[in-house]
Amino acid sequence: MPGRTVASLLVECLEAEGVDYVFGIPGEENIHFVDALSSSSIRYILVRHEQGASFMADVYGRLAGRAGVCSATLGPGAINLLLGTADAQTDSTPLVAISATVGRERSYKESHQALDLAALFRPVTKRADVIPTPASLPEMVRRAFELAQTERCGAVYLGLPEDIEAAVPSGTSTPLPRRRAARETPRDAEVEAAAAILTGAASPIVLAGGGVARAGARACSALTRFAERHGITVATTFHGKGTIDDRHPNAVGPMGFMRHDYENFAFDEADVIVAVGYELQEFDPVRMNPDADKRIVHLHRFSPDTDAHYLPEVQVIGDIAETLEALTELVPARRGLSRADARIRELHRAELDRGAGDHSFPLKPQRIVADIRAAMDEDDVVLADTGAVKMWMARLYPTYRPNTCLISNALSTMGFALPGAVGAKLARPSARVLAVMGDGSFLMNSQELETAVRENVPLVALVWVDEAYGLIRWKMELELGRSSHVGFSNPDLVAYARAFGARGYAVTAAGELLPTLRGALADDAVSVIACPVDYGENTKLTDALGALTVAL
Repeated sequence: MPGRTVASLLVECLEAEGVDYVFGIPGEENIHFVDALSSSSIRYILVRHEQGASFMADVYGRLAGRAGVCSATLGPGAINLLLGTADAQTDSTPLVAISATVGRERSYKESHQALDLAALFRPVTKRADVIPTPASLPEMVRRAFELAQTERCGAVYLGLPEDIEAAVPSGTSTPLPRRRAARETPRDAEVEAAAAILTGAASPIVLAGGGVARAGARACSALTRFAERHGITVATTFHGKGTIDDRHPNAVGPMGFMRHDYENFAFDEADVIVAVGYELQEFDPVRMNPDADKRIVHLHRFSPDTDAHYLPEVQVIGDIAETLEALTELVPARRGLSRADARIRELHRAELDRGAGDHSFPLKPQRIVADIRAAMDEDDVVLADTGAVKMWMARLYPTYRPNTCLISNALSTMGFALPGAVGAKLARPSARVLAVMGDGSFLMNSQELETAVRENVPLVALVWVDEAYGLIRWKMELELGRSSHVGFSNPDLVAYARAFGARGYAVTAAGELLPTLRGALADDAVSVIACPVDYGENTKLTDALGALTVAL
């Protein structure tokens, strides 16, 4: 093939892996790669900061169920990919990060922009390698995608030296075929042991994690049938939101708030915890098993790490849906739900209903959450950024489908939601996408508004405005009784949005938010809504939960 380079071969390999998008910024050292993409079936999404590219690939990978791909040049460009790559790794999301590296002729000595990038990426990936020869590229790309997409899913880094990128590959070098992933059938003995524990349990409870969402619709349906047949309460992690419909009578909501929240009371009463698709980085086990005295059954595709408060008596390793279906048949049907479960559901409903009816301004967080739920359809996608906004959205936002409320959970990364919304819309083009964030998070990656406008990726950014790092203020007030060094000022966010070519809206009364949200979501455009928020509710919430804990 005339003009074929290793960069062209890399693009051929990406096409063979089913890659639709590469998010990145070109540099001098990877121009052949970017040029080869321009004549391929892959759409290159030029971003404004490599961190944004990594978050786009991160969220795309979570929703598409296959590795998102981000790219950068060497040195500082590659380093900027680290945060989103680490976020994907800790949230068990498939991602492949590709960057240029210095050529082999200067890789062994001190040189301009020369860094050991594989060593930098290794702690935050499943594997990090530099491609050593043109002939090795097809094997290494195939291995990278297989590793990223095999449970436990995660991130893989590949470095491509600039001299190899421009080299001419052997005429016999071609992409390797993908292998069909084997379905792991759980062992009968493990399923029977889990069934025996459940049969003898007085007050079992299920904790559904992100692994259920990754396992897909069959696993979510199996979880619901299992809960219904056996009258078992189901709580979720933040990543597990929507794996059981929050309207279902067996669902009590998500675990993960920094205080003893409503769901914790159900765990207080439980004698057996059935952890389905749960991973320790999602939620500290000590919060659900403080005395390390509960019997634990672990259902997942892989074994957990070791934690004194999470020592499973039985591990059923294998396909999650198949495991739940087998247990549904083996465990005898149980009585209905406890009064405590109904009480937990009522507490959630009452808090959200009070918020929906609160017309004060600035808006209460509960009112904003209620209006977001009213504006969004069941399959629309909302991304809740890190900060006080995450706590309110994760706790209160009713979620009806898996992967429709996305949160950076394990790493709790600020600034992921706006660039992530670009990846979400490309992965789910039929869904409306809303990025919800505080003003601190918004300005961390607000430059990606220009990317969304230029690439015609419609999305809405709802900014909760309080001119402070609200979660840090909240925690300082809880622990120190005061706060400091958390306040800042903002530009005119409406004018700022319009300067990028986006639409801008300012909410000036409580009744304006819902119609503004509905209108912006209905537009085929990029929009920013600035909504003042009253975070005086933060300490009121933790005080109320503390009083409830004492009362119960």
